[in-house]
Amino acid sequence: MWAEKLGKQLGLPTRSVAGWLVSKLLTARNRVLEENAVQLSGIQPGDTVLELGHGPGLGLQAAAKLLTEPTGRLIGVDYSEYMHQMASERLKELVVSGKVTLHHCDVAAMPLADSTVDKVFHCNCYYFWPDLRKGATEIHRVMKPGGLMVTTLRLFHIATMAAKRVMPGENWHPEVYMAALRDSGFTDVRMEDIQGKKITFQAIYATAWK
Repeated sequence: MWAEKLGKQLGLPTRSVAGWLVSKLLTARNRVLEENAVQLSGIQPGDTVLELGHGPGLGLQAAAKLLTEPTGRLIGVDYSEYMHQMASERLKELVVSGKVTLHHCDVAAMPLADSTVDKVFHCNCYYFWPDLRKGATEIHRVMKPGGLMVTTLRLFHIATMAAKRVMPGENWHPEVYMAALRDSGFTDVRMEDIQGKKITFQAIYATAWK
């Protein structure tokens, strides 16, 4: 039962003691993965960039520093109201200035126009999407032709948590997500092992073909 409760909080942190603990866990464990996802995305100063499942806002902070041109825009979406509020507070000045826009919504139903996003990144979140195909299709819809999507994960840790039934169903398997990306119109879908300065992790890449 504890595993199921932990899995629910990881997928949808709430304003509670458990949700607060999960937010601390996400901040401590995801920082390196978030920063690497940003780096691997190849963000340009004038890009429009989208982070999915932004959590406390660490990745958003890293990406915002790269968008130095006036046309550079950053968008974040998260299904958790608690994480939306936490990131809104962390990035308050950038939100007020209009540089950053945050949406409390489902990744499968984002309030974004077609073909408007240059780069998409996310970290440790696709496992919790109820329907990977719907999520991947929506990501493809909002991306510009040739846009790059990157997600980072530590597969060994995810597999360990799945064995303890923390992860719901089989969506945690990278192959399942990559198949959904291909079925949704993405090309050059691949996963690479990367040796970072502190950890070894995996990165999934996909290019929006239109």
